[in-house]
Amino acid sequence: MPKSASTVRFAAVGDIHVTKESAGTLRSFFASASEAADVLLLCGDLTDYGTAEEAQVLVDELAAVKIPIVAVLGNHDYESGTPEVVAEALKHIGVRVLDGEACEIEGVGIAGAKGFAGGFGRGSLGAWGEPAIKLFVQEALNEAMKLESALAKLRTPRRICLLHYSPIAGTVAGEPVEIFPFLGSSRLEEPLLRYPVDAVFHGHAHRGTLESKTVNGVPVYNVARPLLLRSHPDQPPFRLFDLPRESTVPA
Repeated sequence: MPKSASTVRFAAVGDIHVTKESAGTLRSFFASASEAADVLLLCGDLTDYGTAEEAQVLVDELAAVKIPIVAVLGNHDYESGTPEVVAEALKHIGVRVLDGEACEIEGVGIAGAKGFAGGFGRGSLGAWGEPAIKLFVQEALNEAMKLESALAKLRTPRRICLLHYSPIAGTVAGEPVEIFPFLGSSRLEEPLLRYPVDAVFHGHAHRGTLESKTVNGVPVYNVARPLLLRSHPDQPPFRLFDLPRESTVPA
């Protein structure tokens, strides 16, 4: 597919869950994304258990990608207690792995963090009671602060936010309501109200909803690969999103 001179096209996907058995199975998928877009966005749970073996399979499969890649990690990438192994393997092949940082590609600013759980709106867990509850809530606050720090660094007219956990309840709708608190947190939405972006991409909610909006109208896209496969079985499981190139944005 020819690239556009007037727009930057992003291909976004999360929850790839690479295992050692994935070797050789994802290259055509990644090649399709590379051909369709200018930038590939990876929204966490890139591996299944966060092992070095899985990380190596992942980077081998990503060899088919000839465009810039930006990623955040997900909870599965932390499962073995060594998320840095996954991050370093990705960085070694040139992937920009964001954990409270920002980068600029093709004139578009991208802020990224993993995010965390905690619930939405009036259902958000409060820091009250046992120390374990307070630690849990503090982790959610830490991730929200990471996101805010990343967003504050953006200086481009066009901006994208990359997460694993959802900042809103709208895109986890479809999951059992009992697990909503573990799929995201409204605390991640708060920085997005102070530092608006053009779009938010996340994964994690495999049975959620493809698209919703923040309270200030920013589109939020759930790009969990299992959800994309089920929703559009006739299409490659990644979300395409276009933004005008900086030179074409009216002053």
